[in-house]
Order: sequence, then structure tokens, then C-alpha cells
Amino acid sequence: MFTESSHPHPAVNEIEDVPDISAHWYRAVTDLAADAPGWLRAPAPIATETIILVFLGLLVLTWWRARAGGDRQLTAALLAPVATALGYLGSELLKTWWQQERPCRVVRDIATTLAECPEPGDWSLPSNHSAIAAASAVALAFAWRRLTVVAVLLALLEGFSRVYVGAHYPHDVVAGFLLGGLVATAVMLLTGPLTPATHRIRSHRAFRAALRSRQATASR
Repeated sequence: MFTESSHPHPAVNEIEDVPDISAHWYRAVTDLAADAPGWLRAPAPIATETIILVFLGLLVLTWWRARAGGDRQLTAALLAPVATALGYLGSELLKTWWQQERPCRVVRDIATTLAECPEPGDWSLPSNHSAIAAASAVALAFAWRRLTVVAVLLALLEGFSRVYVGAHYPHDVVAGFLLGGLVATAVMLLTGPLTPATHRIRSHRAFRAALRSRQATASR
């Protein structure tokens, strides 16, 4: 849905707590989006949400693949969604504390945005989508290295799309990347220390399964 703000806007260099260069790049990217052909504009608001679903699918696929793998591999696969969730929660907490207004509300004379401007109180810094994307990319890089390049490219595309549809400043995206990436790295570094626990749990389950099998055989 194409929307256009009807609010009076301050000049770019009058926006409090927003770097002028970030506001300038925001206007340049939204102008680029407005001038793009319709076939490129129309799917952008859907694509920016779909990428997050793709990451969730990759996390599930990573866990499914790791079930038959080693203890360390399974531990990393189980930690990956935890890292992503904590990256999102961290961004939400920072956003609530910082309370930076959305650029689609305060940047003057911007082009029509491709995505509907969020309601007042839905703050801009950092970008939740970018934090989720970065956390997922880092987690996947730890849990399934072959997905690293794909995950990083998807994260970069997600970050760009948030500016392209008019939802965020570039510095919102960078902040989301940094926060999500750092949180995910901290979580995924627990893979080694937690692997013995995974081994004990799997061994216990294997023992119980073997015991049930023997009992079933004896009762025949």
C-alpha cells in the first residue's frame, strides 16, 4: 500500500538525534524507490516481511538437519533460534528506551513511501527486522557454515529493504545489525560449554529408548 504523510515536517537538519547524512540517504533511497518501475515497487513491502519468514524457515531446517548430527551441531542448531529471539528482544528494549520517531513522520518533503507509516509510538531505532536478520545470519553461520553467504546476503537485503520501503533510516538498520549480531555471537559462543549437556540428554533418551525396546522384546 502506498502512503504519503500528511504531517508538516521539519527540515532534515532540524531532526533531533538523527545524523544529517542518515536523513539524506533515507531521502535518496525513498526517492529511488518512488522512481522504480511498478513491478519493483509493488512487491517490496511483502518482500521485506518475507525475508524474515525465510530466516525462520532456515532455522527450522538447520534444526531438522542437526537432529542426526553430532552433539555440538545439535547444540548450535538449538541455540540459533534463541539467539534470534534475544536479538529481537534486545532491539525492542532499546527502541522503547530511545524512542526515535519514524522517518516517514518527520523527514520533510519525502517521496511517497512504499510501506504504510507505522502508528505513533512504534519507534524507529533500531530496526527490529535488521536485528532479527543479523542475529539469524550470525546464528546460521555458527550452526550451518554452508549457509553463511546466503544468510549474510539475505540480511543485507533485509536491511536495505527497510529503508527502501520508507520504514527506517539507514542508521536504524546499522544499529539493528550491530545489536543483533553481537547478541547472537554471545549466545552462539555458548555452543561449546553447552554441548556436554546436550550429550547427556541425548544419551539419557537413547538409554530409555533402548530399555523400552528390551522390555517390549522380553514381553513377547
